[in-house]
Amino acid sequence: MRAAIVEAFGPVEAIAVKEVPTPQPGPGEVRIAVKAAGVGFVDALVAEGRYQVKPPLPFAPGGEFAGVVDALGEGVTGLKAGDRVIGGGFTGGFAEYAVIHAMGALPIPDSMSFAQAAVFRTNFATAIHALKDRAALQPGETVLVLGAGGGTGTAAVTVAKIMGARVIGAASSAEKRAAAVAAGADETVDSSAADWREALKALAPKGVNVVFDPVGGALTETAFRSLAWKGRHLVVGFAAGSIPALPVNLALLKGSSLVGVDLARFSMMHEPAVAADNIRQLLAWFAEGKLRLEPGRIVPLAEAPAALKAVLERQAVGKIVVEI
Repeated sequence: MRAAIVEAFGPVEAIAVKEVPTPQPGPGEVRIAVKAAGVGFVDALVAEGRYQVKPPLPFAPGGEFAGVVDALGEGVTGLKAGDRVIGGGFTGGFAEYAVIHAMGALPIPDSMSFAQAAVFRTNFATAIHALKDRAALQPGETVLVLGAGGGTGTAAVTVAKIMGARVIGAASSAEKRAAAVAAGADETVDSSAADWREALKALAPKGVNVVFDPVGGALTETAFRSLAWKGRHLVVGFAAGSIPALPVNLALLKGSSLVGVDLARFSMMHEPAVAADNIRQLLAWFAEGKLRLEPGRIVPLAEAPAALKAVLERQAVGKIVVEI
């Protein structure tokens, strides 16, 4: 099979697409003929060896993908060859075939394309967990989404709107702000502008109730200072490349909360039943036409390394999809 292979941790440009043996499913596993894979920031970190989990070499990156069940390992029930599913883990998606535990393969509706499915699970599951479980978002509250033009950001915009919030999207380019508006943002601010907090104040004079922050870096403190009384700042990730430090007196003065969001630990270790309910809710919203799934740029497997580079450099608009 063809796969984009990491031979050694290092720059993503070194990843090569080559022929490798097709994996075989073991007991309790399924093999998926991959049709599309999402490109995420974590995928790039894993490929470069900068994530807290380092898979054994060599491997194909790609932690989120969609395709068709191709083969079943011993003891697998509830799935059959030909089923359309989404799957994932830390690796495996940038390949023609991927093997995962059968419990990780979830059926998708016929109305959902493989490209849509490839941007669905991680980003939208993160968004609903953050906004529903961690922030307890209420209808009528105002949400500031940082990085609102990226894959996670556009998902957060969409979910927040479905939950009845007013959404302000912060993004660094006109193209990304347009993507935030397309996802449902009511207003946007240019987060690259030196006075972006003043622009935010004009839109939310009393502050925002929730900050969804997958960016980190210098934006975090400015956003935290913009919280309203009893505001919640959701720590989702650090796409800017640096982990910020906050003056903790700000939390005291605002009666505000800094809230961590870790989808992997939530869904796999601590609250898998709640995580499964969240996926069912997302699928119900999709069936009702409330949840719009719009992939960003779609690229062939040969361009997977360039797609990872674009994500690392924060050049991606929406979530890039590798089509197999």
